[in-house]
Amino acid sequence: MTSTSKPLSGQIALVTGATRGIGRATALALAGAGAHIVATARTQGGLESLDDEIRALTGEPATLVPLDLSQPDGLDQLGLAIHQRFGHLDLLVHCGAVLGALTPVGHVEPGLWDRVMTVNATATYRLIRSTERLLKAAPRGRALFVTTGRVARPKAFWGPYGASKAAMEHIVRTWADELETTTVRAALIDPGAMRTKMRAEAMPGEDPATLPDPSEIGPLMIELAQADLGQPDTNVDFSAWRKERGQPASA
Repeated sequence: MTSTSKPLSGQIALVTGATRGIGRATALALAGAGAHIVATARTQGGLESLDDEIRALTGEPATLVPLDLSQPDGLDQLGLAIHQRFGHLDLLVHCGAVLGALTPVGHVEPGLWDRVMTVNATATYRLIRSTERLLKAAPRGRALFVTTGRVARPKAFWGPYGASKAAMEHIVRTWADELETTTVRAALIDPGAMRTKMRAEAMPGEDPATLPDPSEIGPLMIELAQADLGQPDTNVDFSAWRKERGQPASA
């Protein structure tokens, strides 16, 4: 393969939420572009299935890390393990998240609120804390975070999810500003509605065939991994990116 077909050859890429939806599609796309994937998710079986796909695609195994983002102490151990094995991290793609229940704010149970905020917001801070030095040790570390249009467009019943992602965006933008004089850059990606399990949970009456497949976001992730990113003042809009490149609409 040429360097053009394997633009991320030799790079180490950490992908959270790597066994489903956007995380899985991203892991496969980055592996196909030459990156060695460090994949995290809650289920060992899902990780092993992903590993089988990556081996079939590239002939190389992934590094599998069973990890529950609701227990963020594990993220400290993850950073240490990456340091000991690789010494640096070229790319972080944080896809792991939970929806929580769609319910009026006044009806949200405290336990549900705490879990959504822990997984979607607190884990983002802990992940940054654990990987910042690893990203700085790479020639040009990149960190990509999947967000949602619900931050800018609040809607009834989406309170916990939207609030947790708003917190995530604030954390990422603050961190990116702190790293302005380094070679590390960050981006926030709004994928819009996609054919994922989370979307089906949120919108059970929607026809999934009308939505883009998660695999369609892979080329964007590869592009951002190589881009000279500025400050993440605005989100990268997948739908707009897709239209700019003249990609056909979903079936």
